[in-house]
Amino acid sequence: MNAMKSNQSYKWELIGLLWLAYFFNQADRMVYNTVLPQIRAELGLTDVHAGLVASLFIITYALFVPVAGYLGDVFRRKSIIFWSLLFWSVATIFSGLSTGLFMLILFRSLATGGGEAFYYPSANSLISQYHQKTRALAMSIHQTSLYVGIVSSGWISGWIAENYGWRSAFFVFGSFGILLALLILWRVRPDLPGKTGPSADHRETMPIVPVSEALKAILRTPSVLAIWIGFATANFVALGYLTWAPTFLQEKFGQLPKEVGFNSTFYHHAFAFVGVLAGARIADLWSRRRQGARLEIQTFGLVLCIPFVLLMALADTAFWCYVGLAGFGLFRGIFESNLFASLFDVVAPKYRATAVGLMLSVGFVISSGSPVLVGALKEPLGFSYALAWLAPIFLIAALALTLARLFWLHKDFVTEPDGPMET
Repeated sequence: MNAMKSNQSYKWELIGLLWLAYFFNQADRMVYNTVLPQIRAELGLTDVHAGLVASLFIITYALFVPVAGYLGDVFRRKSIIFWSLLFWSVATIFSGLSTGLFMLILFRSLATGGGEAFYYPSANSLISQYHQKTRALAMSIHQTSLYVGIVSSGWISGWIAENYGWRSAFFVFGSFGILLALLILWRVRPDLPGKTGPSADHRETMPIVPVSEALKAILRTPSVLAIWIGFATANFVALGYLTWAPTFLQEKFGQLPKEVGFNSTFYHHAFAFVGVLAGARIADLWSRRRQGARLEIQTFGLVLCIPFVLLMALADTAFWCYVGLAGFGLFRGIFESNLFASLFDVVAPKYRATAVGLMLSVGFVISSGSPVLVGALKEPLGFSYALAWLAPIFLIAALALTLARLFWLHKDFVTEPDGPMET
C-alpha cells in the first residue's frame, strides 16, 4: 500500500520535474525572439538574416529529433533528458557571446537546436509510462510550461536586455538551466521495467526495436500521418507568429522591449494555458465513450484559431491585437491539449518515442520556412499582411484531422491495458 502511494505521488512529481525542464526549454527559445531588435541593431543583421537564424534552429531541431525519438525507445530516457537539458543550457550561454551571424548560427541555431531536440520525445514517452487514464491531463499540465516559459521569458529577458544588455539574458537563462539539469539527475527515476524502451534492469526481456520495424509500424498507420500533417501546418503558423510578434508590436505600436516581451506572449499564452487544460479534461472524459473525441476537439480548436489570427495581424489598435492574441491562444491550447494523446491512441507503446520524434521532425521541417518567409514578405506586403496570410493554413490541419476521424481512426486505434501506476 505504501509503495502504491509512493508511486502515485511520484507520477505527479515527475510531471513537476519535467514541467520545469520544458519551462526552460521554451523560455530559452523565447529569449532570442524577445531581444531580436537589439541583436539586429548591434550585430547589423537584416530581417532575412534574423529570420534565417530562427529557421536554421528549427531545421536543426527537425533533423535531430527523429534520432532522439528512436534513442528514447532504446536507451534510458532519464539520461537523455539530463544531457539534453545540460547541453542546450551551455549552448544558450555561448549564444550570448555571439559577435555576428556566423556565431549566432553556430551556437543558437545548431548547438541549441540540436540539444533541445533530444528532450521532448523521451519526456512524453516517460510521461506515458506513468500515466494512462490521466494521460491527456498529465501531458497538458506538462504543455502549460510552454506557455508559462514563453511569457516569463518574454518579460524577464526583455527587462534584462533593457537594463543589462541582450547578452545577459542568454547568460541568466543558460545558468539556471544547468542547475535544473542537476536536479533532474537527482530526482527523476529510471524507466519503468516492462514498459517501453529497455533500461539496464530489463534489457534482456525488452529487446531493442529495429529501426525498420518501428518505421514500418508507424508509417503504415494513416491516422498517424494525418496527425503529423495537422501538427506541421499548425506549427507553421505558431512559429511565424512567435518569432515575429515582439518585433511586430514594437514596429506597429511603438512599444519598448520590456513591453513587447510581455505583451507579445502574455495574452496569447495565458489563454492557451486555459485552453490546454480545459481541452484535456473534456477529452479525457469524452474519449472514454467516443473514440474520435480527441480529434474532434482538436479540429474545433484549429478552425476557431483562424478569425483571431486575422484580428491579431490586422487590428488598428493594441487592444484589439491583444484580443486576437488571446483568442488565438485559447483555441491553439484546445488543439494542443490532445496532440500527443491523439498520437498515442494510434501508436503502440514500444514505438511512441520514435513516433513523437518523427512527428516533430516532419512538423519542424515543414514549418521551418515560416520565420524567414514572414521576414521576406514583411517589406513588400507590410507587416500586418505578412502575418495575416498565415491564418488560412489552419484549414489544412483541420482537414487532415477530419479525414483521420472519418476514415482511419477506427482501424488504427490501439487498445492497451491499464498500467501499474493507474491502480
